[in-house]
Amino acid sequence: MNVAEGTVEIKNKSGLHVRTAAMMAKVAIRFLSNITIADSKATVNARSAVGLMSLGARIGTRLQIKAVGPDAQDALAAIRKLINEKFGDQD
Repeated sequence: MNVAEGTVEIKNKSGLHVRTAAMMAKVAIRFLSNITIADSKATVNARSAVGLMSLGARIGTRLQIKAVGPDAQDALAAIRKLINEKFGDQD
């Protein structure tokens, strides 16, 4: 089983809120791998927008991403790209 892990920092001003959490969940659903996102207090399924919002991640929050499955590397890269590109925000 393939495993890919990485850490990212939230860079958009508004952090993980309804729109950005939904965007991340939509990306996660595209992959067969199980993807989790964690902060220092909790770990949530990346396919759950509500779970992602529960992290309360703001700008500067560091999140750990873990993908386990046949497309783990691609899943990690896609989630990392979305976050690093500030979810398309222009702020």
